[in-house]
Amino acid sequence: MAPSSKSVVVIGTRGYPSYYGGFETAVRRIAPYLADEGWDVTVYGRTGSTRDEDPGRDPRVHTVVTGGIEKKSLSTLTYGLTACWHAAWHKPDVALVMNVANGFWLPLLRMRGIKTLVNVDGIEWDRQKWGRLAKLTFRIGAKLTARWGNRMVYDAEAIAERWKRDFGVDGVFIPYGGDEPAETLPVPEGLTRRGYVLVVARFVPENTVGEFFDAVEALGQNHDVVIVGSSGYGGELDERAEDLAARLPRVQWLGHVSDDAKLHALWQHAGVYFHGHSVGGTNPALVQAMACGAPTVARDTVYNREVLGEGAVLTAPEPQAIIQACERMLGDADLQEHSAATALERSRAIYTWDRVCGAYEENLAELAG
Repeated sequence: MAPSSKSVVVIGTRGYPSYYGGFETAVRRIAPYLADEGWDVTVYGRTGSTRDEDPGRDPRVHTVVTGGIEKKSLSTLTYGLTACWHAAWHKPDVALVMNVANGFWLPLLRMRGIKTLVNVDGIEWDRQKWGRLAKLTFRIGAKLTARWGNRMVYDAEAIAERWKRDFGVDGVFIPYGGDEPAETLPVPEGLTRRGYVLVVARFVPENTVGEFFDAVEALGQNHDVVIVGSSGYGGELDERAEDLAARLPRVQWLGHVSDDAKLHALWQHAGVYFHGHSVGGTNPALVQAMACGAPTVARDTVYNREVLGEGAVLTAPEPQAIIQACERMLGDADLQEHSAATALERSRAIYTWDRVCGAYEENLAELAG
């Protein structure tokens, strides 16, 4: 590792720059910010998850690819082990660790005197997508994180309360940020402003994707519907999205979209953005939708209420309730503009990347100092 006044490694993501999920989105912003502040930054990653020629890459951010097993239930654990082992050998001043599954390996870093700032993510052991063994692994990883991590990061106040209750540890609240478009982007081709329903989600059960697809059977008869996302591994929900787009002319399935400008335009002009995430904390897609001023219908959860405040229509997860909430928003221009304006105002007040990155830098500096 190159000599520097202060050095940090990032462990637990797919690499830099990567566009896979919330952790990767955060690291794309945090890593260059830390470099601006004089840090020597190294991000650990996985084979094939990044591109060296990516125009979004900051050349000051070093990357290290370690080994691991590319299976849904083993990838985080195995890549986390090899990254922690490599970091322990090279001994940076501090480590930013993403995901409690890496709690198993924190003793390696503690043994070498490396302080850790750990983003605990959501309550992974509550997620339906994991089997019994995976849920147990995450639960044990969380206990070990509480024992061996130096400082926890919670992306929602509700997550902080849960960790205080379950594990007796405090931490710091640092959410995700959003990028407010600098201008009004062109309306996506084939769509009309405020005239379509949009969903952006990974295809897992706890994101209410199956129930939303049931609702699309009716919504897609009279309204344009745009589906962004996939499971990443194929499966039943991907097949359903493909089938809906094939049968209903007003339904589009775009799969995973890594073009930020395209996504921002879809959010900016949507008539309804449906957000069905039921677990986790502050969701990066929701925060970005707010920064784009998207009128939002969200599943009624403690996390979504915390992030959205008073600006959204909240709904039960049943298909008929989703249909009614989306049609209510689509049919009321005043409600759409109120929801959009409230979301944007809240985004500017709380969920900006400058605020988020500054909080990470401050906490890493305290631990390293």
